[in-house]
Amino acid sequence: MLHEERFIRAITEHEQLMQDLRRVQSLHLPQCYIGAGYIRNYIWDVLHGYDLRELHSDIDVVYYDAQDLREARDIQLEQQLREETGNAKWSVKNQARMHLRNGTVPYQSTEDALRYWPEVVTAIGVQLDEEGRVNICAPHGLHDLYQLAVRKSPFFMDNDYYNQRVHRKCWQEQWPKLTIITA
Repeated sequence: MLHEERFIRAITEHEQLMQDLRRVQSLHLPQCYIGAGYIRNYIWDVLHGYDLRELHSDIDVVYYDAQDLREARDIQLEQQLREETGNAKWSVKNQARMHLRNGTVPYQSTEDALRYWPEVVTAIGVQLDEEGRVNICAPHGLHDLYQLAVRKSPFFMDNDYYNQRVHRKCWQEQWPKLTIITA
C-alpha cells in the first residue's frame, strides 16, 4: 500500500501526465490506460531526484475491446491525439488483438496483456476514473519499480529478446541506481 500511495502522489504532481490522462479518459475506451515508459521513466526520475525530463519515446495508450479489433481504429485514435496535442509520440494499441503480434494466447483484459510485457517495471498502466482519481493497473505490482529493479516478466518467454532489449535501452546510463537482472 505504501508504494501505491507514493505512486499516486507522484502521478498527480505531474501536470502534463494528468492532462494526458484526462485526454485519454475522454476517449471512453474500455479498460484504457497510459502505460509503459512514460510512467516507468517518470518514476525512475523521481527516485533519482531528477527534474522532469520527459524521457519517453512514446505515450503508450492501451485498452481492451474484443468487439472491435480493427487496427485502423488505433491508427485513427493516434492521429486524433497527435492533432489535438501537437505531440507525435502517441501510440494506441487494442490489447485484444496484440496476442496475434506477440504469438501468445489471447489476452482476456488489459491487465492480462500487461502481464506479458517484457519487464515487470514496464507492465504498469494508469487511468483516471469518473471522479478523476488515479487507478493503477500493475499485474506484477509496484515493488520492482520502487526497488529500481529491472527483471523479466514471468509470463514473457523470450529470454534473448528481453536481454537484448534491456541492453539496447541503456537504462543504467540514464538511471545509474537501477539493477538490471538478466534472464
